[in-house]
Amino acid sequence: MGKVTTFASWLTKWFTAIVIVWAVFNYVVPQASLWGKSYTGYLLSIVLFGMGLTLSLDDFARILKQPLMIILGTVAHYVIMPLIAVVLCWIFHLDGPLAVGVILVGCCPSGTSSNVMSFLSRGDVALDVSIGILSTLCAPFMIPLLMQFLASQYVEIPAQQLFLTALKVVLIPVALGVICHMIFGESIAKVTPFLPIVSQLAILLIIGVVVAVNQGKLFSPETALAIPVVILHNLSGYGLGYGFSKLMYKVYPKGFRYAQQKAITFEVGMQDSALGATLAMSAFAASPITAIPSTFFSVWHNISGSILSSWWRNHDDRHGIDAESANGEHGEMAKQG
Repeated sequence: MGKVTTFASWLTKWFTAIVIVWAVFNYVVPQASLWGKSYTGYLLSIVLFGMGLTLSLDDFARILKQPLMIILGTVAHYVIMPLIAVVLCWIFHLDGPLAVGVILVGCCPSGTSSNVMSFLSRGDVALDVSIGILSTLCAPFMIPLLMQFLASQYVEIPAQQLFLTALKVVLIPVALGVICHMIFGESIAKVTPFLPIVSQLAILLIIGVVVAVNQGKLFSPETALAIPVVILHNLSGYGLGYGFSKLMYKVYPKGFRYAQQKAITFEVGMQDSALGATLAMSAFAASPITAIPSTFFSVWHNISGSILSSWWRNHDDRHGIDAESANGEHGEMAKQG
Protein backbone atom coordinates (compact mmCIF):
# COMPACT_ATOMS: atom_id res chain seq x y z
CA MET A 1 0.00 0.00 0.00
CA GLY A 2 2.94 2.29 0.68
CA LYS A 3 4.09 1.94 -2.92
CA VAL A 4 0.60 2.82 -4.15
CA THR A 5 0.53 5.98 -2.02
CA THR A 6 4.02 6.93 -3.20
CA PHE A 7 3.04 6.43 -6.83
CA ALA A 8 -0.18 8.43 -6.35
CA SER A 9 1.83 11.31 -4.85
CA TRP A 10 4.32 11.14 -7.70
CA LEU A 11 1.53 11.11 -10.30
CA THR A 12 -0.15 14.11 -8.69
CA LYS A 13 3.12 16.03 -8.46
CA TRP A 14 3.99 15.49 -12.10
CA PHE A 15 0.47 15.32 -13.53
CA THR A 16 0.76 18.60 -15.44
CA ALA A 17 3.96 17.49 -17.17
CA ILE A 18 2.45 14.07 -17.88
CA VAL A 19 -0.65 15.67 -19.42
CA ILE A 20 1.53 17.72 -21.78
CA VAL A 21 3.70 14.75 -22.78
CA TRP A 22 0.65 12.54 -23.28
CA ALA A 23 -1.11 15.18 -25.38
CA VAL A 24 1.97 15.59 -27.59
CA PHE A 25 2.31 11.82 -27.95
CA ASN A 26 -1.31 11.47 -29.08
CA TYR A 27 -0.87 14.35 -31.49
CA VAL A 28 2.06 12.51 -33.09
CA VAL A 29 0.56 9.02 -32.76
CA PRO A 30 -3.25 9.49 -32.76
CA GLN A 31 -3.85 5.75 -33.24
CA ALA A 32 -2.80 5.26 -29.63
CA SER A 33 -6.11 6.60 -28.30
CA LEU A 34 -8.63 6.53 -31.14
CA TRP A 35 -9.94 3.22 -29.80
CA GLY A 36 -11.33 5.05 -26.76
CA LYS A 37 -13.64 7.41 -28.67
CA SER A 38 -16.74 5.43 -27.66
CA TYR A 39 -15.69 5.10 -24.02
CA THR A 40 -15.10 8.68 -22.84
CA GLY A 41 -18.43 8.74 -21.00
CA TYR A 42 -17.55 5.54 -19.14
CA LEU A 43 -14.10 6.91 -18.28
CA LEU A 44 -15.59 10.06 -16.78
CA SER A 45 -18.15 7.98 -14.89
CA ILE A 46 -15.26 6.07 -13.32
CA VAL A 47 -13.72 9.37 -12.18
CA LEU A 48 -16.97 10.58 -10.64
CA PHE A 49 -17.77 7.19 -9.10
CA GLY A 50 -14.38 7.47 -7.39
CA MET A 51 -15.33 10.94 -6.21
CA GLY A 52 -18.55 9.52 -4.76
CA LEU A 53 -16.60 6.80 -2.94
CA THR A 54 -14.65 9.45 -1.05
CA LEU A 55 -17.79 11.28 0.09
CA SER A 56 -19.69 10.64 3.27
CA LEU A 57 -22.87 12.09 4.71
CA ASP A 58 -20.65 14.51 6.65
CA ASP A 59 -19.56 16.10 3.39
CA PHE A 60 -23.17 16.81 2.48
CA ALA A 61 -23.93 17.92 6.04
CA ARG A 62 -21.17 20.52 5.67
CA ILE A 63 -23.13 22.07 2.81
CA LEU A 64 -26.14 22.42 5.12
CA LYS A 65 -23.98 23.84 7.93
CA GLN A 66 -22.23 26.41 5.69
CA PRO A 67 -24.87 27.04 3.03
CA LEU A 68 -24.13 30.72 2.43
CA MET A 69 -20.47 30.43 1.43
CA ILE A 70 -20.92 27.22 -0.54
CA ILE A 71 -23.98 28.46 -2.42
CA LEU A 72 -22.36 31.83 -3.16
CA GLY A 73 -19.19 30.12 -4.35
CA THR A 74 -21.22 27.85 -6.64
CA VAL A 75 -23.31 30.74 -7.97
CA ALA A 76 -20.13 32.74 -8.62
CA HIS A 77 -18.73 29.82 -10.60
CA TYR A 78 -21.84 29.39 -12.75
CA VAL A 79 -22.17 33.14 -13.37
CA ILE A 80 -18.54 34.19 -13.90
CA MET A 81 -17.17 31.43 -16.12
CA PRO A 82 -20.08 31.20 -18.62
CA LEU A 83 -20.23 34.99 -19.02
CA ILE A 84 -16.46 35.25 -19.53
CA ALA A 85 -16.80 32.62 -22.26
CA VAL A 86 -19.50 34.61 -24.04
CA VAL A 87 -17.48 37.85 -23.83
CA LEU A 88 -14.34 36.15 -25.17
CA CYS A 89 -16.28 34.65 -28.08
CA TRP A 90 -17.49 38.16 -28.89
CA ILE A 91 -14.04 39.76 -28.56
CA PHE A 92 -12.29 37.11 -30.68
CA HIS A 93 -15.18 36.80 -33.16
CA LEU A 94 -15.52 33.07 -32.58
CA ASP A 95 -18.38 31.32 -34.29
CA GLY A 96 -19.92 27.90 -34.80
CA PRO A 97 -18.65 24.77 -33.02
CA LEU A 98 -15.54 26.47 -31.61
CA ALA A 99 -17.62 29.15 -29.87
CA VAL A 100 -19.95 26.43 -28.58
CA GLY A 101 -16.93 24.53 -27.22
CA VAL A 102 -15.65 27.62 -25.38
CA ILE A 103 -19.06 28.27 -23.83
CA LEU A 104 -19.51 24.58 -22.99
CA VAL A 105 -16.31 24.39 -20.95
CA GLY A 106 -17.37 27.65 -19.29
CA CYS A 107 -20.67 26.08 -18.24
CA CYS A 108 -19.05 23.02 -16.66
CA PRO A 109 -18.76 22.56 -12.88
CA SER A 110 -15.58 23.09 -10.90
CA GLY A 111 -12.63 20.86 -11.74
CA THR A 112 -11.36 18.28 -9.25
CA SER A 113 -7.82 19.62 -9.73
CA SER A 114 -8.88 22.72 -7.80
CA ASN A 115 -8.90 20.67 -4.59
CA VAL A 116 -5.20 19.90 -5.05
CA MET A 117 -4.34 23.50 -5.91
CA SER A 118 -6.27 24.80 -2.91
CA PHE A 119 -4.38 22.38 -0.65
CA LEU A 120 -1.00 23.39 -2.10
CA SER A 121 -1.76 27.10 -1.61
CA ARG A 122 -2.98 26.51 1.99
CA GLY A 123 -6.55 27.37 1.04
CA ASP A 124 -9.74 26.04 2.63
CA VAL A 125 -9.85 22.56 1.10
CA ALA A 126 -13.13 21.65 2.85
CA LEU A 127 -14.86 24.67 1.29
CA ASP A 128 -13.25 23.86 -2.05
CA VAL A 129 -14.53 20.29 -1.94
CA SER A 130 -18.02 21.41 -0.85
CA ILE A 131 -18.36 23.90 -3.71
CA GLY A 132 -17.07 21.23 -6.07
CA ILE A 133 -19.69 18.76 -4.84
CA LEU A 134 -22.56 21.23 -5.17
CA SER A 135 -21.50 22.52 -8.58
CA THR A 136 -21.11 18.93 -9.83
CA LEU A 137 -24.55 17.93 -8.54
CA CYS A 138 -26.04 20.99 -10.28
CA ALA A 139 -24.24 20.26 -13.57
CA PRO A 140 -26.95 18.13 -15.30
CA PHE A 141 -29.41 21.00 -14.80
CA MET A 142 -27.13 24.03 -15.20
CA ILE A 143 -25.23 22.96 -18.32
CA PRO A 144 -28.28 22.49 -20.62
CA LEU A 145 -29.94 25.62 -19.22
CA LEU A 146 -26.87 27.83 -19.67
CA MET A 147 -26.01 26.37 -23.07
CA GLN A 148 -29.54 26.96 -24.35
CA PHE A 149 -29.42 30.54 -23.12
CA LEU A 150 -25.87 31.44 -24.13
CA ALA A 151 -24.90 29.26 -27.11
CA SER A 152 -28.09 28.67 -29.11
CA GLN A 153 -27.18 31.61 -31.38
CA TYR A 154 -24.32 29.53 -32.83
CA VAL A 155 -25.84 26.08 -33.30
CA GLU A 156 -28.93 24.18 -32.23
CA ILE A 157 -28.35 23.02 -28.67
CA PRO A 158 -29.43 19.44 -27.88
CA ALA A 159 -30.49 20.40 -24.36
CA GLN A 160 -32.23 17.10 -23.62
CA GLN A 161 -29.20 15.07 -24.71
CA LEU A 162 -26.90 17.28 -22.65
CA PHE A 163 -29.12 16.74 -19.62
CA LEU A 164 -29.37 12.97 -20.04
CA THR A 165 -25.65 12.55 -20.75
CA ALA A 166 -24.67 14.69 -17.76
CA LEU A 167 -27.14 12.79 -15.59
CA LYS A 168 -25.68 9.47 -16.73
CA VAL A 169 -21.99 10.36 -16.38
CA VAL A 170 -22.24 12.71 -13.37
CA LEU A 171 -25.13 12.25 -10.94
CA ILE A 172 -25.61 8.49 -11.21
CA PRO A 173 -21.91 7.56 -10.71
CA VAL A 174 -21.55 10.02 -7.81
CA ALA A 175 -24.72 8.69 -6.18
CA LEU A 176 -23.56 5.07 -6.60
CA GLY A 177 -20.20 5.97 -5.08
CA VAL A 178 -21.86 7.58 -2.05
CA ILE A 179 -24.17 4.58 -1.61
CA CYS A 180 -21.19 2.18 -1.75
CA HIS A 181 -19.44 4.32 0.86
CA MET A 182 -22.49 4.14 3.11
CA ILE A 183 -22.87 0.35 2.70
CA PHE A 184 -19.25 -0.74 2.95
CA GLY A 185 -18.02 1.98 5.31
CA GLU A 186 -14.45 1.48 6.46
CA SER A 187 -13.79 -1.15 3.82
CA ILE A 188 -13.71 1.68 1.28
CA ALA A 189 -10.53 2.92 2.95
CA LYS A 190 -8.70 -0.05 1.43
CA VAL A 191 -9.30 1.21 -2.12
CA THR A 192 -9.06 4.95 -1.41
CA PRO A 193 -5.29 5.16 -2.15
CA PHE A 194 -5.98 3.79 -5.65
CA LEU A 195 -8.67 6.37 -6.50
CA PRO A 196 -6.39 9.32 -7.43
CA ILE A 197 -4.42 7.02 -9.74
CA VAL A 198 -7.54 5.65 -11.44
CA SER A 199 -9.06 9.14 -11.80
CA GLN A 200 -5.94 10.70 -13.28
CA LEU A 201 -5.39 7.82 -15.67
CA ALA A 202 -9.01 8.09 -16.84
CA ILE A 203 -8.61 11.85 -17.41
CA LEU A 204 -5.42 11.20 -19.36
CA LEU A 205 -7.28 8.73 -21.58
CA ILE A 206 -10.05 11.27 -22.24
CA ILE A 207 -7.48 13.92 -23.17
CA GLY A 208 -5.74 11.42 -25.43
CA VAL A 209 -8.98 10.59 -27.24
CA VAL A 210 -9.88 14.24 -27.88
CA VAL A 211 -6.36 15.06 -29.11
CA ALA A 212 -6.34 11.98 -31.37
CA VAL A 213 -9.79 12.65 -32.85
CA ASN A 214 -8.91 16.29 -33.59
CA GLN A 215 -5.27 15.73 -34.53
CA GLY A 216 -5.69 17.24 -37.99
CA LYS A 217 -7.46 20.37 -36.73
CA LEU A 218 -5.91 20.89 -33.31
CA PHE A 219 -3.56 23.68 -34.41
CA SER A 220 -5.24 24.68 -37.66
CA PRO A 221 -6.14 28.33 -38.43
CA GLU A 222 -9.74 27.35 -37.64
CA THR A 223 -8.94 26.44 -34.04
CA ALA A 224 -5.76 28.41 -33.24
CA LEU A 225 -7.73 31.18 -31.52
CA ALA A 226 -8.94 28.67 -28.93
CA ILE A 227 -5.51 28.74 -27.25
CA PRO A 228 -5.43 32.44 -26.20
CA VAL A 229 -9.16 32.31 -25.49
CA VAL A 230 -8.74 29.37 -23.10
CA ILE A 231 -5.78 31.02 -21.34
CA LEU A 232 -7.68 34.28 -20.88
CA HIS A 233 -10.80 32.39 -19.81
CA ASN A 234 -8.96 30.59 -17.03
CA LEU A 235 -6.93 33.61 -15.84
CA SER A 236 -10.00 35.87 -15.88
CA GLY A 237 -11.80 33.24 -13.81
CA TYR A 238 -9.04 33.36 -11.20
CA GLY A 239 -9.06 37.15 -11.17
CA LEU A 240 -12.82 37.59 -10.94
CA GLY A 241 -13.15 34.71 -8.47
CA TYR A 242 -10.57 36.33 -6.20
CA GLY A 243 -12.17 39.75 -6.66
CA PHE A 244 -15.60 38.31 -5.78
CA SER A 245 -14.25 36.68 -2.60
CA LYS A 246 -12.47 39.91 -1.60
CA LEU A 247 -15.72 41.82 -2.07
CA MET A 248 -17.61 39.24 -0.01
CA TYR A 249 -15.00 39.60 2.76
CA LYS A 250 -16.20 43.17 3.23
CA VAL A 251 -19.76 41.90 3.57
CA TYR A 252 -19.06 38.77 5.64
CA PRO A 253 -15.50 38.95 7.04
CA LYS A 254 -15.91 35.94 9.35
CA GLY A 255 -16.63 33.64 6.42
CA PHE A 256 -14.64 34.86 3.43
CA ARG A 257 -11.21 34.91 5.03
CA TYR A 258 -7.88 34.49 3.27
CA ALA A 259 -8.01 30.67 3.08
CA GLN A 260 -11.57 30.81 1.74
CA GLN A 261 -10.56 33.44 -0.82
CA LYS A 262 -7.94 31.05 -2.20
CA ALA A 263 -10.43 28.19 -2.39
CA ILE A 264 -13.02 30.26 -4.24
CA THR A 265 -10.37 31.57 -6.64
CA PHE A 266 -9.51 28.03 -7.72
CA GLU A 267 -13.13 26.84 -7.66
CA VAL A 268 -14.22 29.61 -10.01
CA GLY A 269 -11.26 29.49 -12.39
CA MET A 270 -10.77 25.73 -12.81
CA GLN A 271 -13.32 23.75 -14.82
CA ASP A 272 -14.22 20.07 -15.12
CA SER A 273 -12.83 20.12 -18.65
CA ALA A 274 -12.97 16.32 -18.87
CA LEU A 275 -16.76 16.61 -18.55
CA GLY A 276 -16.74 19.36 -21.19
CA ALA A 277 -14.81 17.16 -23.60
CA THR A 278 -17.06 14.17 -22.91
CA LEU A 279 -20.26 16.16 -23.46
CA ALA A 280 -18.82 17.70 -26.63
CA MET A 281 -17.93 14.27 -28.03
CA SER A 282 -21.42 13.01 -27.24
CA ALA A 283 -23.83 15.88 -27.86
CA PHE A 284 -21.87 17.51 -30.69
CA ALA A 285 -20.38 14.41 -32.29
CA ALA A 286 -20.83 15.82 -35.81
CA SER A 287 -18.39 18.65 -34.94
CA PRO A 288 -15.46 17.13 -33.00
CA ILE A 289 -13.69 20.51 -32.75
CA THR A 290 -16.29 21.45 -30.12
CA ALA A 291 -14.17 19.39 -27.72
CA ILE A 292 -10.92 21.27 -28.50
CA PRO A 293 -11.42 24.16 -26.02
CA SER A 294 -12.01 21.63 -23.23
CA THR A 295 -8.81 19.80 -24.22
CA PHE A 296 -6.75 22.98 -24.21
CA PHE A 297 -8.36 23.98 -20.91
CA SER A 298 -7.50 20.62 -19.36
CA VAL A 299 -3.83 21.09 -20.14
CA TRP A 300 -3.62 24.80 -19.40
CA HIS A 301 -5.50 25.00 -16.08
CA ASN A 302 -3.23 22.36 -14.57
CA ILE A 303 -0.24 24.49 -15.56
CA SER A 304 -1.71 27.79 -14.35
CA GLY A 305 -3.11 26.22 -11.16
CA SER A 306 0.27 24.75 -10.26
CA ILE A 307 1.99 28.09 -10.88
CA LEU A 308 -0.58 30.08 -8.91
CA SER A 309 -0.63 27.71 -5.92
CA SER A 310 3.19 27.70 -5.79
CA TRP A 311 3.36 31.49 -6.08
CA TRP A 312 0.72 31.93 -3.37
CA ARG A 313 2.53 29.64 -0.94
CA ASN A 314 5.91 31.29 -1.56
CA HIS A 315 4.36 34.76 -1.33
CA ASP A 316 2.81 33.94 2.07
CA ASP A 317 6.08 32.49 3.39
CA ARG A 318 8.08 35.48 2.17
CA HIS A 319 5.75 38.02 3.79
CA GLY A 320 4.95 36.05 6.93
CA ILE A 321 1.27 35.62 6.12
CA ASP A 322 -0.37 32.96 8.26
CA ALA A 323 -2.66 30.35 6.70
CA GLU A 324 -5.39 31.54 9.10
CA SER A 325 -4.96 35.18 8.11
CA ALA A 326 -8.16 37.24 8.06
CA ASN A 327 -7.50 38.96 4.74
CA GLY A 328 -3.91 38.22 3.78
CA GLU A 329 -2.36 40.65 6.26
CA HIS A 330 1.38 40.48 6.92
CA GLY A 331 3.02 39.53 10.20
CA GLU A 332 1.33 39.94 13.57
CA MET A 333 -1.93 41.26 12.15
CA ALA A 334 -2.45 38.04 10.21
CA LYS A 335 -4.95 36.32 12.49
CA GLN A 336 -7.00 39.35 13.43
CA GLY A 337 -10.39 40.04 11.90
